[in-house]
Amino acid sequence: MTAFEDFKINIKFRLAALWTSLMFCYVYGDFFSLFVPGRIQRLMDGNSGAGETTPIMLLAYAVLLATPSLMIFFSIALKARLNRLLNIIMGSFFTLVMILVTATSLGEWMLFYTFLGIVEIILTCIIVWQAVKWPTIKQ
Repeated sequence: MTAFEDFKINIKFRLAALWTSLMFCYVYGDFFSLFVPGRIQRLMDGNSGAGETTPIMLLAYAVLLATPSLMIFFSIALKARLNRLLNIIMGSFFTLVMILVTATSLGEWMLFYTFLGIVEIILTCIIVWQAVKWPTIKQ
């Protein structure tokens, strides 16, 4: 039997890869939602799907969606203790956000969104689990 070479991937790179995967799901979900009948018109009419579109709401969305992008960098750049804590907190927060979003986005035209939401929930749960199980060294 042939044995294939493998190597251990550092926890920081695993977390950054998970946040990157999560970001792709977010982008695809938002892009595909533009193909849902009436969606573009509702956006043009000032309805974001979570209420009236306002400058403050758009800023809130920007902050919300910038956070996973920043977590890609933070997962690599921050020291272990803060990195672990931030991944547990942000991973848990985005798990809860996606549970709420997925639960309120059910419907025939949102099957793709439900699927991506479930993938996103799984990814954020893995992020939390990886951070909780962060490797330690004996001193």
